[in-house]
Amino acid sequence: MYNLQVVSSSSDLAEQAAQNIVAQIDIALDQRERAQIALSGGKTPADAYILLGKKQLPWDRVDVFLGDERWVSPSDESSNALLIRQTLMSVYPGSEASFHQVPTVELSTPEDSAESFAEIIHKTCLGEPPVFDCMVLGLGDDGHTASLFPGTNSLEVTDQLTTVGYGKGMARISMTAPVLSAARKVIFLVSGGSKQVALKRLLDPYESPSRTPARLVRPVSEILVLADQEAAKGLVV
Repeated sequence: MYNLQVVSSSSDLAEQAAQNIVAQIDIALDQRERAQIALSGGKTPADAYILLGKKQLPWDRVDVFLGDERWVSPSDESSNALLIRQTLMSVYPGSEASFHQVPTVELSTPEDSAESFAEIIHKTCLGEPPVFDCMVLGLGDDGHTASLFPGTNSLEVTDQLTTVGYGKGMARISMTAPVLSAARKVIFLVSGGSKQVALKRLLDPYESPSRTPARLVRPVSEILVLADQEAAKGLVV
């Protein structure tokens, strides 16, 4: 189920991530008119997205989404949308992609935002649940992914495309586990020594998804886990 690949440095992680995302976009565009990818926020993938944006692809045929977003202004420093605009969308030809931001504080409540985001996904992506060509996810040191946090109600939402998750004192809009799992390819990006325990739990077939929500992501295809040496320290590869 998991294909763990350990790289030597953060720069190697960024390059491997970019190459793998490109490969999935290429496959999708060979088969269909448009490709849909969903990206994660966080510090780990930022360099990968800059490299990705420089790759020579028909970006005007690519729809870019976020797997989750904090319920903050798009200009807030913690906004995942801001991260995408400052990386992938800031360089050519990646800037030619269609970026579908999560509606946030322009709406009245996080629940309204989740509903609006679900409508955007449904209109853009085919399938029930919608199928993304590539789903890039992070892994929190507490085992969360997207904004599905341990012990929260968001883990139990299976009949909707999106949900409101609460983590670290903040409301967030997140794709649900069924949508994350429906992707043709799932890629986890994991870096840093603080992720060692979470990564070990992710790879443990006996680990509870309630404690490590990243275990809820169960696509049909093999999951690629790209980790640096610090995160993978102590694992047998």
